[in-house]
Amino acid sequence: MTTALRVPEELSARVPAEQRGKGLDRDAVRLLVSRGTEVSHHGFAELPGLLRAGDLLIVNTSPTLAAAVDGRIGHARVVVHFSTRGDDGRWAVEVRDPDGRGTTRARAGGPAGTEVRLPGGVLLVLEEPLTGRSPRLWWGRVSEPGGRVPEADVPGPEADVPRLLGRHGRPIRYSYTERDQPLSAYQTVFALPAADGAGSAEMPSAARPFTARLVAALVSRGVQFAPVTLHTGVASAEAHEPPYPERFAVPETSARLINAARAGDGRVVAVGTTAVRAVESATGADGVVRAAEGWTDLVVTPECGVRVVDGLLTGLHEPEASHLLMLEAVAGRAAIDRGYEAALRGRYLWHEFGDVHLILPEEAPHTEHCASNCR
Repeated sequence: MTTALRVPEELSARVPAEQRGKGLDRDAVRLLVSRGTEVSHHGFAELPGLLRAGDLLIVNTSPTLAAAVDGRIGHARVVVHFSTRGDDGRWAVEVRDPDGRGTTRARAGGPAGTEVRLPGGVLLVLEEPLTGRSPRLWWGRVSEPGGRVPEADVPGPEADVPRLLGRHGRPIRYSYTERDQPLSAYQTVFALPAADGAGSAEMPSAARPFTARLVAALVSRGVQFAPVTLHTGVASAEAHEPPYPERFAVPETSARLINAARAGDGRVVAVGTTAVRAVESATGADGVVRAAEGWTDLVVTPECGVRVVDGLLTGLHEPEASHLLMLEAVAGRAAIDRGYEAALRGRYLWHEFGDVHLILPEEAPHTEHCASNCR
């Protein structure tokens, strides 16, 4: 991404689309379309006309959690962002300072042994930094009132973090938004509750503009949907770090749909960078997608490329964001630079409540992808 690109503050989407005018719905956002370096401008409701029968959309079904909880370290107020639950029952967390405007600012994590008092008598103890990653993120362990630390698979009534978040949490938001929103504003039409209460710390926002009406129109058009799951962790608005390991699942039915689309004339279009990460993590060196679940540490870059995805529907990211490397892997740097220059000239809106960018291949699908394994 060109270093000259700067996003003016007034181009941050401060509220959801449906709150910007009477009668508007989520799909009342703009859609920038890139085919190579050719750019065109549309409304998101035009998406069915931009796709064709046989195309396949990969969508992330992870629900968004109310992952921000107020707490105290000593007498100081803090806000804890719960990110990802580890296999041992600990959680990757970020502790942030209130900024006096209803949002938060980054702070240094730790030291080890720091105790954070949370609502309901729950205690969070920071144990160690997330290995090899940002010092913002720490592994922490919760204990219920009375000090009992629950086992990983047998949480106590209050130390069950999903329950804690359900009672005392709110969606994570950053300073570019105007005000707190209900959790429903951060759920996509594809979100499915997980039996274990798992979900994403931050919304898989590329899918936010979809409505049930638009999904029906796409199905009528002959477009298919392949659900996958990737539970996203917190992404720092300040540091723009690459993603760390996250839980994902690609079911057998979706793997078959993706392979069938690639064998035919359909284009495989991922809805969001999370969907790319999930499906590419389930793809073998032979280019075949197979059912898979677990943790992925895959970071998609232009050097390794993609093996399955032909196109990408995504939000607009800051110039420093690591997500842009994935966009370049799909479309090439020239296309992304041209698209972002057009988005700035066209006064598109950024961030999770903003406008979206559809990246399609220039020519027939299944152009040659890099087959290296960049894990």
